[in-house]
Amino acid sequence: MSQRIKIKALLESEQTDIQVLVKGWVRTFRNNQFIALNDGSTNGNLQVVVDFENTDPALLKRITTGAAISASGTLVASLGKGQKVELKASAIEVLGDCDPETYPIQPKKHSLEFLRENAHLRFRTNTFGAIFRVRNSLAFAIHQFFQERGFVYLHTPIITASDAEGAGETFHVTNFDLANPPKDDTGAVDFKEDFFGRPTNLTVSGQLEGELGAMALSDIYTFGPTFRAENSNTTRHLAEFWMIEPEMAFYDLNDNMDLAEALLKYVIKYALEKNVEDIEFLTQRLLDEEKQKPQQDRSEMTLIEKLQFCLNNDFERLTYTEAIDILKESTPNKKKKFQYPVEGWGTDLQSEHERYLVEKHFKKPVILTDYPKQIKAFYMRQNETDMNGNETVRAMDILFPGIGEIVGGSQREERLDKLEQRMDEMGIPKEELWWYLDTRRFGACPHAGFGLGFERLVLFVTGMGNIRDVIPFPRFPKNAEF
Repeated sequence: MSQRIKIKALLESEQTDIQVLVKGWVRTFRNNQFIALNDGSTNGNLQVVVDFENTDPALLKRITTGAAISASGTLVASLGKGQKVELKASAIEVLGDCDPETYPIQPKKHSLEFLRENAHLRFRTNTFGAIFRVRNSLAFAIHQFFQERGFVYLHTPIITASDAEGAGETFHVTNFDLANPPKDDTGAVDFKEDFFGRPTNLTVSGQLEGELGAMALSDIYTFGPTFRAENSNTTRHLAEFWMIEPEMAFYDLNDNMDLAEALLKYVIKYALEKNVEDIEFLTQRLLDEEKQKPQQDRSEMTLIEKLQFCLNNDFERLTYTEAIDILKESTPNKKKKFQYPVEGWGTDLQSEHERYLVEKHFKKPVILTDYPKQIKAFYMRQNETDMNGNETVRAMDILFPGIGEIVGGSQREERLDKLEQRMDEMGIPKEELWWYLDTRRFGACPHAGFGLGFERLVLFVTGMGNIRDVIPFPRFPKNAEF
C-alpha cells in the first residue's frame, strides 16, 4: 500500500475495517501503545495503536514526541473517548528521529513569545496549525471573490522607484558595496552606478501600477508583499506584510465601499464555513485567555459571534466630520481618557478613536469617508470645499472591532490639473511619476480602489492579539530571523 491518506479525511470518514497508510509527527506516545499522530491537515490527532509486545523495543524507543513516522494497518472503530476511529498498526517506520531532550515543542502549554522565538517549529502546535489553515482559506477566498467578478490578477513590481504613500519609509534596494559606494563630484552616492541606475526601494504599495492596469483592463487586483521601514514595535505593525489592492475603472466612492464591504463579508463567511473546527478551537482559546482578564476588559462577544456580527450587519457609513463631532462629545474625550485628545476638525484619528466608534458608539463595523485633504495622500479625489471652508477628499477607511483600520481606499483624482496642483503642494516631483500622469492625459475616467492589509484580516478572523502571530516569519525592527 503506497497511497497516503490525510488524517483529516480519515477522522471525517465513516468507513472502518479498511487498510490505510498515514504519515505524520508524533504528538504523544503513551504506555508504549498509543501514538497521537498529527499531519497538519487538522488539529485532530489519529490514535495509532501499537502491538508493543510484537514490536522491536529499539523501534519503540525511537517513537518520541516530534518524530516523523509512517504507520499502516487497519482503520477500526475506536472504543476510546473523543474519537470515532483509530489505526490498528501492522507496520511502523520511523522516518525522522527527534531527541526528546532538546525538542522545544513539548506536549504542554507554551507562551506565544516562546513560540515566536521558535517560529520554525510553531506550526506544529494546535494554535498555529489553526491560524495558518485559516490564513490559507482567506487567501484562497480573496482570489475566488475577485475571479468570480471578472477581475484580472495583476502582479505589480516589488522593486520600484516610487514611494506611493509619500511617507519616505522605504527599504532601499542596491547592489553597492555599502562600505564603499561610488560617489559623484559632490561627494554624494552616485546612483547612476547602481544596478538600476537610480535609487530604488521595496514597494510600499502596488496601487499606482495597479491604476495603470485598471485604465485598460477595467477591474484588477493585486495580492503581494509590501514593505514599510517604519520603526513601529506594536502589535499591529510589520515591516513586511501582504496587501490586497483592487483598482476599478468607472467606480466612484460608493461603488468602492460596496465592493470592500462585500469582499470582507465574503471571505469571513468562507473561513467560517471552511474552517469550522479551527475557528471553534480559536474561539475557545480566546475564551480561556480572557478568563485571566478583569471583567471590564473582556470581549462582549465570542470570536464566532464577532465574525457572525460582521456578516449580519450593514457597515455604518459616516463622514469624518460626523465622526469628529461624535468623538468630541464622547465621554472618554470629555473625561480626558483618550491618550490623544480630539481637539477638533483636522485631527488625525488614532486607533483608540477608531475603536471607540466601532466598539462603543456604533457597536458594528464603520466606514469613514471624506477625510481632510491635508492628512491624506496626493492621489485622492478632491471634494468641493464645504460651507465651513473645509477641504476634503473622497477617502474611505473601514474600521473593525479590536483592529481599527482594516481597509483604506479612495476615489482617485482623475483630473490632471487637480492632481498636478496637489503634487506641487506636497513636493512630489511630477517628472518621476510622468507615467502615472499619462493615464490622466490619455483617456482618463473616474476610478477608485482600496488596500486591505491581509495580516490585519487574519488577525481579526483568528482572534489573535499580535500581528506577529498570523504571518509565518514576522519581520519587525531588529528582527529578521528565519
